[in-house]
Amino acid sequence: MSDQKFALLGRPRRIWAVGAIHGDAGRLAALHEDIGARFQAGDRLVYLGNMVGRGALVRETLDELLYFRRHVMAKPSVLASDIVYLRGGQEEMWQKLLQLQFAPNPLDVLHWMIGQGVEATLAVYGGTAAYGIAAARDGAVSLARWTNDLRAAMRNAPGHGALFSALRRAAYTSDAQGQPTEMLFVNAGLDTAKPLHMQADIFWWGGNSFPRIDQPYGSVRRIVRGYDPAHGQGGAHLTDFTASLDGGAGFGGRLVCGCFAPDGALLEMVEA
Repeated sequence: MSDQKFALLGRPRRIWAVGAIHGDAGRLAALHEDIGARFQAGDRLVYLGNMVGRGALVRETLDELLYFRRHVMAKPSVLASDIVYLRGGQEEMWQKLLQLQFAPNPLDVLHWMIGQGVEATLAVYGGTAAYGIAAARDGAVSLARWTNDLRAAMRNAPGHGALFSALRRAAYTSDAQGQPTEMLFVNAGLDTAKPLHMQADIFWWGGNSFPRIDQPYGSVRRIVRGYDPAHGQGGAHLTDFTASLDGGAGFGGRLVCGCFAPDGALLEMVEA
């Protein structure tokens, strides 16, 4: 499997996994203050997707993610590969929006994205839903001009383009040959009947079947997700084989981070 799609975590000391943020920059900063003081060399930090969208402070959230990355990497022996960002449904929509002129029905797609909360990310780069709808009605040339302007604005925001380019589909603890071992981290869902390379968009749109996982996934003892389609109603949830870390951030709830041992044991839960 290509490490361009999946992040190989090796066998770390601990894994800090951050649930869906949805633009809640204040809770993210508070969470960072807590775990930042305790993050050590040998740890990994995995953001489980849906970092953007929905909330009013998407730009501030992205800037906080980048600031904290610099802070953590300033610690002795911490590597860039120790920090992983997963693609969630919101990040997937943003990437697809930047290619909207190639969609066979761009106006319908844009209306659906707006209903799913992409407008909060759109506003970061000077875009509006009304302008996008007008461009979609005007045709592919107008749409291409609009999406090119959005892409340029993203690249002009320091670090934003690099962060979106660094997104991975999933992350897992791995052996010396790069094969999955005890822990797998995803955005929303997983089809346990399929191997990882065949999951495709199940990672971000297959969340409804996640609660029904009742057995190990090959060598993986625990699957951890960061986004719950129910937006964390009832808070974070742990079973024998899974962990769901959506506390409802961006929907009036809390931001959740689980700290795990490499064998899948939950060491602690941190909330902000």
